[in-house]
Amino acid sequence: MQKTSKGRTPRRPGQKKPSNTERDPVGVYCRIRPLISEDEECCIEMISSTTIQLHAPDGLKANRNGEYKETQYSFKKVFGVNTTQMELFQDVAKPLVNDLIHCKNGLLFTYGVTGSGKTFTMTGSPGEGGLLPRSLDMLFNSIGPFQAKRYVFKPDDKNGMEIQSQVDALLERQKRDSQQSVPKTPSSRQKADPEFADMISPDEACKSESVDEDCCFSVFVSYIEIYNNYIYDLLEDAPFDPIRPKWLDGGTPIRNKEFTPPQSKVLREDQNHNMYVAGCTEVEVKSTEEAFEIFWKGQKKRRIANTQLNRESSRSHSVFTVKLVQAPLDADGDHILQDKNQVNVSQLCLVDLAGSERTSRTRAEGSRLREAGNINQSLMTLRTCMEVLRENQMCGTNKMVPYRDSKVTHLFKNYFDGEGKVRMIVCVNPNADDYEESALVMRFAEMTQEVEVARPVDRAIYSLPAGRRHKNQAFKDELSRRLAERGGPVNPDDPGLLNQLIESLPALPPCELVDPTDDQMLPRLIEVLERRQHIRQMMKEQFNQTANTLQSMLQQFNSQLGAKETFLHDQQSKLNEKDKVILNQRTEIERLEKKSKTLEYKIDILQKTTGMYEQDKRSLQQELESREQRLQRELAERRRMEQRMQGVVTDTKLKWEKECERRVNAKQLELQNKLWVKDEKLKQLKAIVTESSSAPAERQEKPERPSRERDRNHAQKRSASPSPLPTVPPVHPMHRRSHSAGGEKWVDHKPSSNLDLDTVMQPIIPNSIKVSTPNEKALSKCHKYVLRHQELASDGEIETKLIKGNVFKTRGGGQAVQFTDIETLKQECPTAPSRKRRSGSAEGPAQIEDLENKPPAISTSLAYQKRRKP
Repeated sequence: MQKTSKGRTPRRPGQKKPSNTERDPVGVYCRIRPLISEDEECCIEMISSTTIQLHAPDGLKANRNGEYKETQYSFKKVFGVNTTQMELFQDVAKPLVNDLIHCKNGLLFTYGVTGSGKTFTMTGSPGEGGLLPRSLDMLFNSIGPFQAKRYVFKPDDKNGMEIQSQVDALLERQKRDSQQSVPKTPSSRQKADPEFADMISPDEACKSESVDEDCCFSVFVSYIEIYNNYIYDLLEDAPFDPIRPKWLDGGTPIRNKEFTPPQSKVLREDQNHNMYVAGCTEVEVKSTEEAFEIFWKGQKKRRIANTQLNRESSRSHSVFTVKLVQAPLDADGDHILQDKNQVNVSQLCLVDLAGSERTSRTRAEGSRLREAGNINQSLMTLRTCMEVLRENQMCGTNKMVPYRDSKVTHLFKNYFDGEGKVRMIVCVNPNADDYEESALVMRFAEMTQEVEVARPVDRAIYSLPAGRRHKNQAFKDELSRRLAERGGPVNPDDPGLLNQLIESLPALPPCELVDPTDDQMLPRLIEVLERRQHIRQMMKEQFNQTANTLQSMLQQFNSQLGAKETFLHDQQSKLNEKDKVILNQRTEIERLEKKSKTLEYKIDILQKTTGMYEQDKRSLQQELESREQRLQRELAERRRMEQRMQGVVTDTKLKWEKECERRVNAKQLELQNKLWVKDEKLKQLKAIVTESSSAPAERQEKPERPSRERDRNHAQKRSASPSPLPTVPPVHPMHRRSHSAGGEKWVDHKPSSNLDLDTVMQPIIPNSIKVSTPNEKALSKCHKYVLRHQELASDGEIETKLIKGNVFKTRGGGQAVQFTDIETLKQECPTAPSRKRRSGSAEGPAQIEDLENKPPAISTSLAYQKRRKP
C-alpha cells in the first residue's frame, strides 16, 4: 500500500505582489428587479446597456432650487427587468466557471437592499435556475468523462488535498459503503427534488470546450453561513444532545430531535496565507443532482425570517464553495500521477449577502433587530475595506485594510489581494420607497468599480506530453479492432481467444498409444506437433512484426502529433498574445469611454455649479454695494450726530460751570453765617464767664448785633472768618437724603474684620439684613446693598466708608451689584490742633485760652463727609 501524499494549491506563497502585476477592476453588474404591481412608482430608469438613471420620487426635493436631482451610474453591464437567468449566467458566471476549470479562483457575490432579488439571482426557482445551479451544471457537463473515482482525493483539514493510490481509494470506498454513509448519485430515472425540478432545461445546458483531457478531476462542495458575525457549517451533521435544547431556524427550543445547531467555526490561515474555515465539512460530489441534494440539505438549515419588506428575508450571509481538484495522468495515461506537487486546487465562492435594511421600515424587534444590526455592520465593514483599498491604489498610501472587523471581509481578503477574479451583482428594487437605500447602494457600487485586483497568472502544472489519455484510448481501440478483424473477441483477456487460437492449429491425429515403442504412431504425432510448432513460430514472428510495425506507426504518429501540437501551441500562443492585445485595447477603450462619460458628467456638474456660484456672486455683490451705501449714510449721520453732540456738550459744560459757581457762592455765604453764629456764641460765653467772676448780681445786657462798619473792622482782623452780609439771608442748600433712610430693603455687609469704635452716632439702617459675607439668598430679597469698609486716614484716625449700590438680576438668573455712592464717616479728636485754625487774628490768644478753659461737652464727635462715585 502506497503512502498518501498531500496536494497543495499552486499559488504564490507570499502576500506581497510585484509592482508590475497586471490588474483588472472589480466587475460590477446591475440587475433591476421588476415591480410587483404596475401602480407602484418607479425611481430607476435604464438609459443604456451600461447606464441607469436614479431620480427622486415625487415629494422629495433634492436640492435648494426645489428641482428633482437625477443621477446616472455606470456599470460593466446593466440587466433590465426582462433579462433571463440564462443571459445573466452567460455574461457573469460562465467566465468564472471557465477560470475554475483552468485552475483560477473566483468570487461572485450579490449585493443590495432587502427584497431586491439577491437570493433569486443566486439560487433561482424551478424552471428558472439561478447562477449557482447553472454553474454546477456547466462544471459537471465539462469534466464528466474525466472525473476520478471517489476518494482518490481526500481533504487534509488544512485547506489542502491528499492524493491516494487506487488501492487506498478502493479500501476507502468499501469502508464507506459498508457504513452506508456515502450519498448515492441519483440516476436520471430517480425522482428529483421538487425544489430543483426542471431548474435547467436541456436546451440551456452548456459546457467548456477547453478542458484538459490528460487530467482527472474531483469536485468538493461546502456550505456555510455567517450569522451575527459567527460562522456555522450548514452541512455538518450535529449529534443529538438530550440535555441541551434544540433550535430550529433561530426560533423557540424544541425537543423532537429534528435539529441541533452546529458549533461556530473559526477562520485560519494555511501555509499559502489563504484564509479558510477550519473544520468545515467538504463533500465530494459526482453529478449535478448530487450537488443539488447537498445544497438543499444546507439550504433547509439556513436562517430566514418574515419581515415587513420580505416574506422570506435572509438573516445571514451564505457562502457556497465549489472546490475543483485536478491532477495529471502518468506517462501511460492510465493512472493518476502520484506527485503531490502536481495536484492543483481551485475554488469558486458563490456568496448571497443578506440585504441591508432600516429598522424603521422593517419594524424589527428583539432577535430580528440584533440580526439587522449585525448585517448592517458587516456590510459597512465591506464598504470601509473597499474605500481603503481604493485610497491605497489611487493615492499611493499604505493604510491597513480593516479585513478583521468582519468575518465576511476576513474570509475573502485573499481575493481582494489578488488570488482570483471578483464579480459583484448589484440587485436593485426600482420601487420609490427604496430610493434612499438604492442611492447608497449605487454609490458603493460606483466606488467598488475603481478598486483593482491583481490578475491571476497562468501556471503550467506538469511537463508531460499532451494527449496521453487519447493515445492510450487509441491503442486500446486499435487492439480491439485488430482482434475483431481476426474474428476473435474484442476483449484480449477473454478466454475464447485462446480457444480460437488452439482451433486454428493442425488437428492432432486420432491415435492411441499402447506401446511406447510404437513406430507408426509416434512419428505421425511428432510430425503433427512439429507442424504446430512451426505454425506457432510463424504466428509469433508475424505478431512481433505486426507489433513492431504498429509501434513504428505509433512513434511516427506521435512525432507528427508532437510537431502539430508544437505548431498549434505556437499558433495558440500567438493567438493568445493577439487576444491579450485586443483585450487590453478593448479594456483601455472601455476605460477611456467611461472616463470620458465621467468627465462629461463632471463638466456638466461643474458648469451648473459655476452658474450657481456666479449667481451667488452677483447677489453678494449687490448686497455688498447696498451695505456700503448704507454704511456711508450711517457714517454721514454719525458725523452730524457728533457735531450736534459737541454743541450740546459745550452748552451743558457752560451751564454746569455757571451752576457750580452759583453753588460755590452759596456755600461760602452759608459758611460765613455759621462762622458768625459761632463767634457770637463764644462772645456770649465769654461775657457770662467774666460777669460771674466780677459781679454776679449785675444784670447782663442783651448783646446787639454789630453794625456793618464794625464787621468790616473785624473782617480786617479775622481773615479766616469773614462776617456775613446782614442783608443777605442765609442760604440753606438742599441736600439729597441718603438712600439708606428710605423704605427699601438693604443688605448690610459688615465684614468680621471691622473694629467696633464705640461712637455715640452710629449708622442705623432700618429694614436691613446684616451679613458678614454676601450670599445670593440675601441679595435676592433686597434692592440695596451697603459695604462697611474701614481704613486708616492720613491723620492716624480710623475712617469708615459706606459703599452703596443697587442690586439687580442678571440674564443667567443670578444677582449683581452696581455701586453708586460712597459715604465717609471720620472720627476726630477735639484736643488735636485744627488745620483750619485762624491765624493773624487779634483774638487769637484769647480764643486759645478760652478753648483751654472750656469744659468738654462730648469726648468725640462724628463728622459726615459725603461724595458721589464718579
